[in-house]
Amino acid sequence: MPEQQTAEGRIGPAEEVGDFLRLRREQIAQRWADAAVFRTVFTVSRDEAVEAGRAVVEALAAVASSGRVEDSEADGFTVVREQLARTAHSRARAGATIGQISAEMDALRQPVTDLLLEELSGKPAEHRRECATTLAVLMGTLRVVMLETTTISGQELINRQRLEMLEIATPVIKLWEGIVAVPLIGTLDSARSQVVMETLLDAVVEQHARFAILDITGVPTVDSLVAQHLMKTVAAARLMGAECIVSGIRPAIAQTIVHLGIDLSSVLTRASLADALAYALQQQGAHIVANPAAAEPR
Repeated sequence: MPEQQTAEGRIGPAEEVGDFLRLRREQIAQRWADAAVFRTVFTVSRDEAVEAGRAVVEALAAVASSGRVEDSEADGFTVVREQLARTAHSRARAGATIGQISAEMDALRQPVTDLLLEELSGKPAEHRRECATTLAVLMGTLRVVMLETTTISGQELINRQRLEMLEIATPVIKLWEGIVAVPLIGTLDSARSQVVMETLLDAVVEQHARFAILDITGVPTVDSLVAQHLMKTVAAARLMGAECIVSGIRPAIAQTIVHLGIDLSSVLTRASLADALAYALQQQGAHIVANPAAAEPR
C-alpha cells in the first residue's frame, strides 16, 4: 500500500486517510458519541463520549500517517489502549459478549466511511476506493485492538474474582484473646496455600496473637507441595512471634505424609481444633475443667 507521494505528487491513501481523520475529527466524534459502544459506557454526559471518540480518532490518524494500518501494535494505539480497556471492562460488566462488542466496534466504520467518501467526492474513483479500503483495514485493526483489551480485561477480572474467592474461603477466626484459627475446607493448592499464609500472618499482626491454629479437618488430601507450604506458614508465624498449631490431620492424610517422607517433627500438631484450642489456652495459663454436671444423666 503506497505511503509516499506518487509520481503525480498525490499523497498515498494511508496518509490521506490520516489527514482526513484529523480534519473531520470533531464530526466523527460527534457521530460516534451516539454509537452503542460509547453511549452505553458514558451514560452521565454525552461530552465524555465525544471526548473519548475524539481520542480514538486521533489515535487512528496517527496510525494511518505511520502507514501501519494493519498493525495492532502500532504506536498510535498506545495512548488509547487504557481507554479501550476501561470501555471493554464496562461493557463486559454490563453483560456484553465478545461478539456484541465486536459488532459495536464494527458499527463505528460506516459513519466514518460516509464522511470519507463525501470528503473525496471530487477525486478519481480508484483513489476513493483505495482510501475506503485503507480506512476499512484501519477500522478492522481498531476492532482487533478492542477485542485484545477486552480479553485481557476479562482475564484480569477472572483472576481478581478468583483471588477474592480464595480470601473469602480462608477466614481467620479469633477464638480467644491472643488465639486465632484458620479452618480450611476443600482442596489446597499452591495459590490458596499462599493466600492462607498471607491471611494468617496479617491476622497474627492485627490481633497480636500468640497462637495460630491451622485446622485442616476439611482438607481431603495433602501432597508434598502443600505440606511444604504448611511448614513455611508455621515457620513464618514463629518469626512473627506466634506459635502455630496444625490440627485435624486425619488418618489418610497422616499416612500420605508418612509415605511421602515429609518430616513434620518440628510442627506442633493436635488431633482436633478443640484439642489445639485447649493447648493454647493452657499455655496462656487458663485451666480447662470438664463440667461434671454435663455428664450426669437427668
